[in-house]
Amino acid sequence: MSNEFISYEVAQGVATITLRRAEVLNSFHRPMAAELQRALASAAADESVRAVLLTAVGRAFSAGQDLAEAVPPGESELPDVGDIVRDSYNPIVRALRSLPRPVVCAVNGVAAGAGANIALACDFVFAAENASFIQAFTKIGLIPDSGGTFILPRLVGTARAMSLMVLGEKLGAAEAHRLGMIHEVVPESTLQDVATAFAQRLAAMPTHAIALTKQAILATWSNDLDAQLELEERLQRDAGRSADYLEGVRAFQQKRAPQFRGK
Repeated sequence: MSNEFISYEVAQGVATITLRRAEVLNSFHRPMAAELQRALASAAADESVRAVLLTAVGRAFSAGQDLAEAVPPGESELPDVGDIVRDSYNPIVRALRSLPRPVVCAVNGVAAGAGANIALACDFVFAAENASFIQAFTKIGLIPDSGGTFILPRLVGTARAMSLMVLGEKLGAAEAHRLGMIHEVVPESTLQDVATAFAQRLAAMPTHAIALTKQAILATWSNDLDAQLELEERLQRDAGRSADYLEGVRAFQQKRAPQFRGK
């Protein structure tokens, strides 16, 4: 895969996707968003990929939308921001949420606007101690997008989400962890190693069952109890027919470590 604004590498069952526009704090323009969309599609299609790690280089995870694209200097007619959301961000968030692999995000610095909400759309978020999350949209007269109005209230509650999104105040990594937004806070110097090791740990697990668990958890927000019970029955039937289930049971019976294949 040839990319200019991200890198994509697969090793030990983990597809590592790295945002590489450090000179503009990894802000998104259409080409980088398209490359990330293709990378996520590749990870979903590659059976050797058992987990995904999304991270970035430089001092920021992502500052969100590149305003040079959204508000071109000297232009009298501005691009339709809704078109940018539709073409760049919605496909990324849908891919992260539907990807049948666990997705780990390593936030190495500021995650603002769409950058914050893309991070929060991942399944496990690790953040460096100096990282921060900012719902920066209202500061330039916009509303939160990239799934933020869906995901953040479900993580922290309506009142706190309203405060974070309307006021646009910076939230440090430690407070984000306390509120239940992210999985873990680690020293900046160890962030990449810790997140990579965690992704490798997930890759060695029964990832088919993890994908089904992810599907069930995401469905609970729209299902009533009966619908969720029926979904659990259907997904459990699927899991119970997998090679990983048989391997897990045999390993337990034989008192050995299981060797899962994600099938």
